[in-house]
Amino acid sequence: MSVELDFEKCGGLIPAIAQDHQTNEVLMMAYINAESWAETLKSGYATYYSRSRKQLWKKGESSGHLQVIKSILVDCDCDTVIFKIEQLGPGACHTGHRSCFYRKVENGELVEVETAVFDAEKVYAK
Repeated sequence: MSVELDFEKCGGLIPAIAQDHQTNEVLMMAYINAESWAETLKSGYATYYSRSRKQLWKKGESSGHLQVIKSILVDCDCDTVIFKIEQLGPGACHTGHRSCFYRKVENGELVEVETAVFDAEKVYAK
């Protein structure tokens, strides 16, 4: 039996939430398509679909901050997944933070509530 996700409902992409498998901290949200889903299952590493680059995106391929799949949860409609992952390296966010959710809304403003854990300019220098 293979797991069939409903990629057609949302135009070929579905949300994939990356969550730390030990702490349950939400690290990021991205999208997957059928091809990235198959690659994730095959490789054991979180692979997403980059909407801006219009191509597969193996998280951590350039930074070394890979996401090892520990388990996968699928919602009741088969159109959203949670990747329970082990985050290799200090963080998941391209800004240098552990989580992409490092800001909160306070009095109508975005306030940074976590500090960066790595120097994004050095990690992503080309």
